[in-house]
Amino acid sequence: MKGSTGLTERRPNFMTESSSDRKEFENVPESGCLSIIVLGASGDLAKKKTFPALFNLYRQGFLQSNEVHIFGYARTRITDDELRDRIRGHLLHGKGASSENSEDVSKFLQLIKYVAGSYDAEEGFRLLDKEISEHEVSKNSKEGSSRRLFYLALPPSVYPSVCQMIKTCCMNKSDLGGWTRIVVEKPFGKDLDSAEELSTHIGELFDEPQIYRIDHYLGKELVQNLLVLRFANRFFLPLWNRDNIDNIQIVFREDFGTEGRGGYFDEYGIIRDIIQNHLLQVLCLVAMEKPVSLKPEHIRDEKVKVLQSVLPIDAEEVVLGQYEGYIDDPTVPDNSNTPTFATVILRIHNERWEGVPFILKAGKALNSRKAEIRVQFKDVPGDIFKCKKQGRNEFVIRLQPSEAMYMKLTVKKPGLDMSTIQSELDLSYGQRYQEVTIPEAYERLILDTIRGDQQHFVRRDELKAAWEIFTPLLHRIDDGEMKPLPYKSGSRGPVEADSLLEKAGYVQTHGYIWIPPTLN
Repeated sequence: MKGSTGLTERRPNFMTESSSDRKEFENVPESGCLSIIVLGASGDLAKKKTFPALFNLYRQGFLQSNEVHIFGYARTRITDDELRDRIRGHLLHGKGASSENSEDVSKFLQLIKYVAGSYDAEEGFRLLDKEISEHEVSKNSKEGSSRRLFYLALPPSVYPSVCQMIKTCCMNKSDLGGWTRIVVEKPFGKDLDSAEELSTHIGELFDEPQIYRIDHYLGKELVQNLLVLRFANRFFLPLWNRDNIDNIQIVFREDFGTEGRGGYFDEYGIIRDIIQNHLLQVLCLVAMEKPVSLKPEHIRDEKVKVLQSVLPIDAEEVVLGQYEGYIDDPTVPDNSNTPTFATVILRIHNERWEGVPFILKAGKALNSRKAEIRVQFKDVPGDIFKCKKQGRNEFVIRLQPSEAMYMKLTVKKPGLDMSTIQSELDLSYGQRYQEVTIPEAYERLILDTIRGDQQHFVRRDELKAAWEIFTPLLHRIDDGEMKPLPYKSGSRGPVEADSLLEKAGYVQTHGYIWIPPTLN
């Protein structure tokens, strides 16, 4: 039965569910118990994202209490119950939460055991391995058949030592179908050299099929829809190229500042934090050629080809900004050169996209919060309706909030006159799919990791190609050769960014605003 959240709270009945539902659940391995180890269990990422994602998978029946156990590991000296109390509030008040969840929350929390230890000494990891092994024995798992998933909710600085400890102390024998996999969070380094150093270290300890470099944007519903939209709909195929598309924007906007994370953010900046990973991954899916199949390697091969076709960034096609008040944060240096806003134009040198600017824009403390892809088409030749000034056709995919996709087009204005107006063809998920709760990105990606599906994770050569694009620009910023322009908090960002968009060919629509439809 469905609860108030609209999510199914049981495993499907294979006698009545559709074949697609059966196939989806059959992809989850059934042999050998599963141990999920959250390293950095007492930190914010684990409490706000990792544990809530695991709880939602449990609540929907993807994680069964008779086969899974969850271990938290961190340096903080706390008890099992103290960790559970820290997590509880995030489970009770998260997305899709209801008063009916309290019993599920209690049952889920009993699956969690905490182990305290250092990240660079064997003693703690030996104890962790002992606890995991005892769980595996209690589930009657044959040696070598159990599965161990290590989620590193940790800063990258400790990845090398933690990975070494896992390899030395906590590996599962895989001769009977069991496995050991690790999930690593961004940032994967700070530039090409540091990323390659990190990749080399982890690569010496684990094989590439064991490594899951998570970028949560690849788990978002509308991002995952991109391949379906592009390659399952005939009318997009002849339009998706330089002959019809004038420019493409991929935008990330937040209406708040660093919110107490100033010290961390200042070390990386908006390009490393958002553009080099999240937005660049979206660009790959927008620009890639059709893969041979949906196998993860075929998809990732095409993404790498896109990255390798990107031309070096022209400094004249970059605008940096820093919102006024950023350096008032006591954790931020007074002379900080870190951008909190950036617009960067990338150009892809291939047959499909030659001459089409890909405008990547991200910023904090702006006038709105949203993430979207905006594909702007060229003007209609021979404008007999004299409607050019109203704006161009656009296809917009709104990633968050209010997930939607809409086609902005010109239509006849109702009435006796032959006048035109801009309107839209709209698919708003909140209206069209009212009975469906869209899963959080972390839920989807953790489930993919358990299934062994690496399609939505970043491969090593993909990571290298991404850093090759941005490292020269980042070094110029780090060396003070490029300075961010000041902009007011709550604004659109530096006015120079709008000028750059206009120079790149983007035509802004005036007098039209997309309004998410309301539920009846």
